[in-house]
Amino acid sequence: MSTIDPVELGIIWDRFVSIADEMVSSLTRTSFSTMVRVSADLSCMLFDSRARLVSQGRTSVPSFTGTGPATLRRMLEIIPPDSLRPGDVIATNDAWIGTGHVFDINVVRPVFRDSTIVGYTLSVTHLADIGGIGYSADARDVFEEGFTIPVCKLIEEGEPNALIIEIIRQNVRSESVVLGDIFSNVTCTEVGGRLLLELMEDYRLDSIDPLAAAIHAQTRHAMLERLARVPAGTYSNAIEVEGYDEPLHFAVSAVISADGIAFDFSGTDPAVGRGINVPLCYTSAFTYYAVKCLTVPEIPNNSGALDAIAISAPEGCVLNAVKPSPTGGRHILGHFVAPLIFGALAEAFPDEVQADSGMLSQLNFHGRLADGRFISSVYFSSGGYGAFKDRDGRSALPGPSNMILAPAEIWEAENAISVLKKALLVDSGGPGRSRGGLGQEVVLRNDTGSPLNMAAFASRTDFPARGYDSAPDGSLRTVEVDGRLVHPKKRVAIPPGSIVRILEAGGAGFGDPGERAVEKVVQDVRNGFVSRAGALKDYGVDVDGSKGIRP
Repeated sequence: MSTIDPVELGIIWDRFVSIADEMVSSLTRTSFSTMVRVSADLSCMLFDSRARLVSQGRTSVPSFTGTGPATLRRMLEIIPPDSLRPGDVIATNDAWIGTGHVFDINVVRPVFRDSTIVGYTLSVTHLADIGGIGYSADARDVFEEGFTIPVCKLIEEGEPNALIIEIIRQNVRSESVVLGDIFSNVTCTEVGGRLLLELMEDYRLDSIDPLAAAIHAQTRHAMLERLARVPAGTYSNAIEVEGYDEPLHFAVSAVISADGIAFDFSGTDPAVGRGINVPLCYTSAFTYYAVKCLTVPEIPNNSGALDAIAISAPEGCVLNAVKPSPTGGRHILGHFVAPLIFGALAEAFPDEVQADSGMLSQLNFHGRLADGRFISSVYFSSGGYGAFKDRDGRSALPGPSNMILAPAEIWEAENAISVLKKALLVDSGGPGRSRGGLGQEVVLRNDTGSPLNMAAFASRTDFPARGYDSAPDGSLRTVEVDGRLVHPKKRVAIPPGSIVRILEAGGAGFGDPGERAVEKVVQDVRNGFVSRAGALKDYGVDVDGSKGIRP
C-alpha cells in the first residue's frame, strides 16, 4: 500500500478495532473470575511497532485505555524490543508502570512477521488476589497490598517461566482463578497477534505503522479542531471528596491553546496513609477520558487522542502518589478526576459537560465457602448517571467507569452470597430540567455458612453528585451491615446470615427544575422515578393521575 486511500483507511481502521474486540471476546470466554468473565474489568489493545495505540476493544474500562500506551513504553524500556523473540510474553502488575494498583496484571505480546516486530497486543485484567491483606483500602503502604511482579518474560519463546509462575502460585490464595485469568490474558494476546498477521496478509502490508500514523494524525487534528472552537485561556475547578478519615481537596487548572490542552493539579492535597492514593498514570487516564468525552467521543480510542493533552501534578499529592504509598482503592478518588475536569471546562463546553454521577461502588467479599474454597469476589453496584443539558441521566448506571454487574444467578452460584433485593430509589435522582439518574437499594446476605470480610469502596457518602446550571444535587450513598452504618472504605466482618444493604447515590440534574416539562414530571411519577410529593416539592408540579399542573 504505497498511498493511503481514505476509504480504505476507514475499512482497515474498523478491522483494527475488530481485532481488539476479538481479543476481548477471547479473554472473557476463557477467564475464570466473574470480575473478568462477567463484569468486564479489563481492556484489550493493539499497538503498532512503535508502541502507539492503534485500537482498543470497545468493552474496555476507560482507565486502562489511558494507561496502556505508557505501560507498554515503560515495559519496553526494561525489556527492549531487540531482546524479544517470537513466542515471548512480558508481564507486570507494578502499580506505577501499570494501572495504578497491584491488583491488575498487564500482559504484552510482541507480534512478529518473520523476524520483525510489526506490532504489540496488550491486555489488562483485575486479579482476584495478589497476596497481602487482600483487595481493600486499609493498607498503610503498597507492600501490605500484595506482591509486585516486576516486568519480566512470563513466557519465553513459547515456554512458560516456571519460576515466575511458581512465585505467583505460592503467594495467592486462589491459585486456579488467578493463574487461570493470567493465562487467559496470554491467550487473548495470541489471538490478537494472529488476527493482525491475517490483516497484513489480506492487504499485503509489510508494516502497519503508516496506517497508525494516519489514524493518529486524523484523531489529533479532530481534537485540535474541536478545541479551537472554544475560547483559549485558563479554566479551573476545585472540589472536596471523601478521604479515608477526613475530606480531601482536589484542584485543577486547564490551559487551552492552539497546541492542545494542559492540565495542572497543583493545589491538590498530599497523599494519605491508606490505600486510596492515585498514581499519576491513573489520574492521566481519567483526564484523557474526560477530554475525549468533550471533544471527539465518536472517534475510536487511539494514541492520537492523547497527544494533544499535557498533564502535571505535584509529586506526592494524592493524585500523583509515589511509592510506597498504598493505592489499592485508587479508583475511589481517581474517578473524581472526570467530574473535576468537567467542572473546570463547563464554561468552555456548556453543551457537552455532564452533571456529576452517583458513581459505582464495590464490595469485595473475602473468605471461604462451606467446601473450603477461597473466594475474593467483587460485587459491583452503581448509583445514578449524571444528567446532560438535553437528556436525563440513566438510573443505576456507572460513571465514569463502566463495570458490568454480575447477574444474581451467577453471583449467588459462585459466592453463596444471596441477592435479596435490588430496587430503584424513588426521588434519589437530582432534580433538574434534565433529571439525574436514580440510585438503587441493594440487599445481600452471607449464606456461605462462614464469616466473611467485606472491604467497601464507596464514595458520595458526604459529598453528593453536584448539579449543573442551577440544578440541585443527587442523594448520598450509605453502606449498612445488619442495620448499622459502616465506614465506606474499611473492611468489616460479615458473620453468617448477616445482611449488607447499600443505598446507592443518585446522579445530579442539569438545569432549573422549574423548567422541566410538566409532562415529563408526570411520566416520572407514573414510572415510579419521582413521588407525587417529590414532584410538588422539587418541580412545583401537582400530579393527579395522568395530569399535572404547575401553578
